[in-house]
Amino acid sequence: MKKAFHVNDPDYSLSPMTGMTRAHYIECAKYVLGRAFSHVESPDAPFSFPLLGPTSYPQPDDPAWRFRSLEFEALERTFALAGPLIHVEPDVAINGIGLRDYYCRQFVNVLTPGHPNSLPLPEDLPDATYQFTCEFGGLSKTLLLMPDTLWPHLAREERDAVALTISKWAHHRTTQNNWRIFNILALSFLKKNGYTIDDDLLRDHLLWVLSYHSGDGWYLEQTYNYYSISLFIVYTTIWNRTFGDEHYPEIAETIERSAGRLMNCLPNFFGRDGFINMWSRSICYRTWMSAALPVAFMLKSPHGLDAGWARRLCSGSLLQFLTREDFYHNEIPSLGFYGPRQYMVQNYSCAASPFLMFLPFIALALSGDSPFWTTRENDGMWDGLGDTSDRIVLESPGLVLVNHGLTGTSEIVPGKVYYDDPNYSKLAYNTHFPWEDQNLKGGTSMEYAFRSLDPRDVRGEDVNFYLTGRAVENDSAEPAAFAHSQNMMFNGVHDGVVYRQAIMRRPPNNGVGYIIDLAEITIPGGVIRVDRSRLAFEYELTLGHFGLPHIDGVPATVESFQDAARNGATAAIPGRRVALIAYAGWDGVAQKVHGNRNAEADQSTVLYAHKKRTAKNPPMELMVTAMLHRTDDEPWSDDELSPISELSVEPIAASGSVLRATLRLANGESFTVDFNDLDGKRTC
Repeated sequence: MKKAFHVNDPDYSLSPMTGMTRAHYIECAKYVLGRAFSHVESPDAPFSFPLLGPTSYPQPDDPAWRFRSLEFEALERTFALAGPLIHVEPDVAINGIGLRDYYCRQFVNVLTPGHPNSLPLPEDLPDATYQFTCEFGGLSKTLLLMPDTLWPHLAREERDAVALTISKWAHHRTTQNNWRIFNILALSFLKKNGYTIDDDLLRDHLLWVLSYHSGDGWYLEQTYNYYSISLFIVYTTIWNRTFGDEHYPEIAETIERSAGRLMNCLPNFFGRDGFINMWSRSICYRTWMSAALPVAFMLKSPHGLDAGWARRLCSGSLLQFLTREDFYHNEIPSLGFYGPRQYMVQNYSCAASPFLMFLPFIALALSGDSPFWTTRENDGMWDGLGDTSDRIVLESPGLVLVNHGLTGTSEIVPGKVYYDDPNYSKLAYNTHFPWEDQNLKGGTSMEYAFRSLDPRDVRGEDVNFYLTGRAVENDSAEPAAFAHSQNMMFNGVHDGVVYRQAIMRRPPNNGVGYIIDLAEITIPGGVIRVDRSRLAFEYELTLGHFGLPHIDGVPATVESFQDAARNGATAAIPGRRVALIAYAGWDGVAQKVHGNRNAEADQSTVLYAHKKRTAKNPPMELMVTAMLHRTDDEPWSDDELSPISELSVEPIAASGSVLRATLRLANGESFTVDFNDLDGKRTC
């Protein structure tokens, strides 16, 4: 077995960037399944993926149904590869095991009550929601899209037994938003195959899903994230074509319109080489949002997405992971992003969960003459970008997408974040500089880290001393951990400046004394930050840059510089480098070596700006920084490290803004940062 996937006999005529064609997708699916089936003892045995660390499920002392859940998740999610393979090669075998016979047998076993491997039914468990519902949605999606794979090959009595179990779970309780799609798909699959369902329940779920549409093709999940693309667009478009068009045409048309809108921004989420961004929860699903690229060619309405660019991005995102040896753990995709790092994993994930990343293989449901397969690869808008940066503003989800032509990277700048979670609460996410976990000692990558030095307030619970004068465990401020923004507000884009607010403590206890007003100017290969601190009492603050992993244990090379106008540092590893330049509002720039926080290595280096204010009533300040990145080994020039040529600040401007800044950049552009009425413009 090769240590990683390799594109054999690449076709650089049709696919000059990746060499990947439809045949290579088939080869890739076989390669991954070949590794997965090393955990199948015989054609009659289920997958037996090893249990993992303390974060994922199941744990050794879990009830038996949790182990059934792991087995079912392994069966259903590997079917994301096996189903498309069976569709294009009905007699395909992996490691000597015929896939169609294997999956038919295993699905019948787990979905027939009374079998030793059968799943519990909802009435056998306490009334709650369970992972089984999610997997029934995934299974139904594949069977609806590729009905030839399994269903016709089951005996009638087998179909009836399986349908009974599916029906029990399809009609059972679900969670409040994206999970409704799983029930929709399972109910629709049953109805399409002649089984009786609760039609009112199906319609209710559909209306609930439509109600979550927020605009621009985005849907509200727990917050805005990849689920809006992968479930609300990919799964529902499959539902449209296989069921909705016939039975619910009005609802299907509404979904179709939202999918079309999403396609306007979809390619901007990817780097030039197709890299996807490590953003939002469930990062072990990695490339599942890439499935929207082939799904665009299942839409009825024109969408404007170039087929060659779509395949280039889809293929590039798969190669981002499959060609890396550290991507695999126990012969299967690891829990984590680039390796088995449990600190980046949610407790609803198991060893089988990453196989959802192969959702893009629904592309094999497209015919061989689909434009997705036949159009020559190209780089789309990147070809005309040059060294400039392009920015798309999505007002509805409060997202700003930045494509840096100079570095080939793409960034997600989130604006509507409801809680402190590094999956969402970073200042920016970059395709080539994956995020790091938070550091409670400060210096967190791409976040403001705040520590109260108020002697009344060591624990950060200031409700205790308002009016009462009571202090809480305030022997020393030193033990207090750094905290990060509790939620992020989006305040719009005005005159080329992106405005947000980081709320460092939530109401009602914080008054308005823990706010950082964020103002950002996009420049080639980076951003200039002109942020206003409204922190009312004694505090310490850090602002971290992207973390640089110590690949093979080799630390980053760090160099510092300083003059009358700026204080900065650069850090470099092979192929990547960053620069952090502080112009105003900071005490200095430093570095930290972090352990067990980075997505690519056990240790990493983070450059960060820092300040400490010990006055009882510290003043507002503007914190002006430039944060640059590169994806090569070329040295920084003096001009690159001096992006601001002039900076002036007005304490009170005619507009009413407090601390309005005017900047002239080295490239001749001018910007005004005006915070007037910013609180009234916030949305979340």
